[in-house]
Amino acid sequence: MKRIAAGCCMALMAFPAVGQSVNDYPTNARVEYVTTCMATNGGTREMLDRCSCAIDRIAEILPYDGYVGAETILRMQQTSGERSSMFKGMAQMNETVATLRRAEAEAEIICF
Repeated sequence: MKRIAAGCCMALMAFPAVGQSVNDYPTNARVEYVTTCMATNGGTREMLDRCSCAIDRIAEILPYDGYVGAETILRMQQTSGERSSMFKGMAQMNETVATLRRAEAEAEIICF
């Protein structure tokens, strides 16, 4: 009986729960997004819910590394000088930002 129970436990640990989503966004990144979103949209309890929903939707679409990459590109595009031009003209960087924009648009439709 102990062997059967141990075998069942081992089998359950080997397979993740069905429908379990990967949460690779660190808490501080989610908090930063929600805080900024709330400040932009009035800071109400309703906005807390909507902004939390938005970052959850973005996280479902875009892995954290892609999110960080897109945010970095957007920040670099706002700078001036020769370095910023590199971030404005490369197709791969534009596609990275476009993926974030699509995720944000979907989040806005669902959450706002």
